[in-house]
Parts: sequence; C-alpha cells; structure tokens
Amino acid sequence: MDLRSLNIFIEAAELGSFTQAGEKLGYSQPTVSFQIKLLEKELGVQLFDRIGHTVSLTDEGRAALAYAQRIWHTSQEMLLGSANPREPSGVLRLALSDSLCEPLVVDRFRLFRETYPRISLHLTTGDTGQLLEYLDHNKVDMICTIDERTYDTNYIIADEEPVGVHFVVSPGSDLAGRALTLDQLLDRPFLLTEKGMSYRRVLDERLAADSRELQPVLETGRADLLCTLAEENAGVAFLPDYITSLAVREGRLVRLDVTDFRVQVWKQVLYRREKWISAQMRAMMDHLSGFRLSSGEAEI
Repeated sequence: MDLRSLNIFIEAAELGSFTQAGEKLGYSQPTVSFQIKLLEKELGVQLFDRIGHTVSLTDEGRAALAYAQRIWHTSQEMLLGSANPREPSGVLRLALSDSLCEPLVVDRFRLFRETYPRISLHLTTGDTGQLLEYLDHNKVDMICTIDERTYDTNYIIADEEPVGVHFVVSPGSDLAGRALTLDQLLDRPFLLTEKGMSYRRVLDERLAADSRELQPVLETGRADLLCTLAEENAGVAFLPDYITSLAVREGRLVRLDVTDFRVQVWKQVLYRREKWISAQMRAMMDHLSGFRLSSGEAEI
C-alpha cells in the first residue's frame, strides 16, 4: 500500500468521481481506476459501487476512507512539520458570502497575512446554496455564510454568531424615529439585494407566509450601493447590521423599529464532517472566530 494510492482513493471518494479525481491529481481516468482496483485487491474489500457512470462508497469503503484520511494527512503533517514545525503553510480554499468580503477579508487581510505569511488564500463567493455545493464537492476547504442557521450532521460548525437585520432609511425620511408595523412599510420604495440571496430570501419567505410580497424599485448584490441610496432617501433598504453599523453610528442611516417583524440570521463557519483539518484551516478558524461582526454596532 503506497501513499499515492491512498491519495487517489481519498480524492475519488470526496469528489464522487474517478474522472474528477484524475483531473485534480493529474492522472488519467484509467490510471485512477487501476489504482483503486489495486487497493481493493490489497485490502480484500470492494471500496466503491460502480453503477453506470457513477461511483459511490460501499460501507467498507466508508470505513477505509477514515483510515486513509488519517494516514495521508499524518504523512503530510510529517512533511510540513519537518520543513517548518511551527508556522502553518500551504493553500487554503475559502468560500464566503459576498457581503462578508469587506468585513472579514478586506478589513482584516493585512492582519491575516502578518500572522500567517506562509498561507495562500484562494477565495470564492456565492450564495448559500452555491457555498454548500462547493463544500460538498470538495472544491473548497471551508465556507462562511450569512443565512438562516444551518443544522446538518454532514457539517461541523467551527464558529457561529447571530446577526441582526433591519430596515434602514435616511434620517430625513418621515419613517425615522417612529414605531411602525410592517403594513405601514409595504407601499414604500424598497432597495433590496437580489432575490434568493440569504437575508433577502429570509425576508421574502417571512412575507410569503403572511401572503405578502414586496416589489422593489431596485435589486442589486451591491450592499454598499443600497446603503448609499438609502442615505440619499431613495427608499427603504433591508440589510444586516454589520453592513449599516458605521452609517448608523455617524447618523447617515436610521434603523427602523418594526414592532411586528424581527429577523435574525447567522454567520457560520462550516466544513465537512469527514474533512481533515489542516494547519491552515485551523489558522483561518482562529482568525474568523477572533472577530465578531456585532462588535461596535450601534443600537437602534
């Protein structure tokens, strides 16, 4: 049994495809298939069910995968530890929601680089569905989402934090400073993120449950643009508090007190349960858990 066969087995199992495993590792599909057959012969078990053009782990394959991951990653730790025993290094593949790029990446990238200069970040953005798909297909190591709280036994929650979401308007709006009901807002012009995106989806689902619907005058994925337009009294925006906190503190935006409508989403850092936690993953977990989106936010 050699490490190359174990690595091929692990990638084929995580990707669910001999072809994709070969593409990732630089081998042809027949080479991958041959190495898997050799490993199966050596272990005396069938690792994969091969049905049509799909492959899936057998019960014996799932048990073998846990051992293979430990052996493979222990060998990689040994190699990395010999080169530099104290400093995390290598590539980290992180996917996150668009609205988290500024507070978690732009504002803190220099600190991360100073702390972990040997880690190279590969960043991807998308909505929650896309992020979970990336994770499930091993295209990224971990994800950071802003959405409803995820509970799934397939994922480990490395860190989580509740995040408030509010309707916001310009201080010059006639809505500012009043206690309101949702019905008093529905005929106003709304500035919203794109339909189906995290907190916008939560809003739409809550409204649909009461047979209500909003018709926004503007939809965009640019949260900064929504803030600017709301400051200019162009309409009512619906945004997480960490996006609007600075403008609220400086008096450029006001959070509305809608007495019959409360929404909360969660920042969550997730990775697959069977994923081996590399040194660079641990470093990113420490980095993300050391910062709270809610720190320093203004109260409504």
